[in-house]
Amino acid sequence: MTVTSDRRAFVPAALWDQPAPVPELGVSFEFFPPRGAQGEARLWETVERLAAYAPDFVSVTYGAGGSTRDKTHDTVVRMRDEFGLDAAAHLTCVDAAKRDVMAVADAYDAAGINHIVALRGDPPQGGGAYVPHPEGFAFAVDLVRALAARGGFEISVAAYPEVHPHALNPDADLDNLKAKLDAGATRAITQYFFDPAAYLRFRDRAAAAGITRPILAGLMPVLGFAQIRRFSAACGAGIPDWMIRLYDGAEDDEATHQAVSAMLLAEQARLLAAEGCHDLHFYTLNKADLTIAACHLLGIRPRRAAADGRSVESAAAAG
Repeated sequence: MTVTSDRRAFVPAALWDQPAPVPELGVSFEFFPPRGAQGEARLWETVERLAAYAPDFVSVTYGAGGSTRDKTHDTVVRMRDEFGLDAAAHLTCVDAAKRDVMAVADAYDAAGINHIVALRGDPPQGGGAYVPHPEGFAFAVDLVRALAARGGFEISVAAYPEVHPHALNPDADLDNLKAKLDAGATRAITQYFFDPAAYLRFRDRAAAAGITRPILAGLMPVLGFAQIRRFSAACGAGIPDWMIRLYDGAEDDEATHQAVSAMLLAEQARLLAAEGCHDLHFYTLNKADLTIAACHLLGIRPRRAAADGRSVESAAAAG
């Protein structure tokens, strides 16, 4: 039995009892635009490996202040054209007038990219507190309304199981999520979390507030525990005490760290699936190994040949 930080007990099926694949479990993957030749090569190797798992969709981030606008556009188009993926582009409100933001949306539509992840966004690094552009969209809900009024887009938004760092309180944060969904968003994708109970409590509160759209659980592979602690301090994601103990002594042993991280990610996913979570969104950090390990332990196997987009079955028949 696993007991979470709020003393909620889970009794997930053992690996040998779990049906494979987990029924109706959908997966999606997030990537970021690469920097440099090495990063470019790593991204496309990762995309090729994960495309074989036929994700429901993939998404590509938009740098702080819109700093990767062109790279985001080029990346989602290539993912769609070369790998046959349903690719979503992140779009933010930061440091841009409304007309400029909507021009980016128009360019996506013209390129056949019809899924937008609409976000408020963060200021460029070192830019201080968020201040809306005087001629821009103040918040994500305003961007969602504009995209919905324009039409032609499927819209995803962000949700925060452990509350957005700038929210007045949990209720105000939940009200904001409902406003974004009511404004025209199709689904929400959560900020990453490590305690499954945080997501389940949030899901229950969202249902009680009348939210019926899907809320995808965002899972972050721990590539480096020290790094993830810094990220989490900045974005408000909690690091449970049991997780600190789990990584104690593992930072200096790459193989042990990798094994612990694979186990943690897979167990988070299995617990959520056992609690009826039907959609998992993996923040891949442009690396495939841990996400693939989690999919494998969930019983999800490659569903198509990575190189040419044919199904595994048809590729075998043709061979």
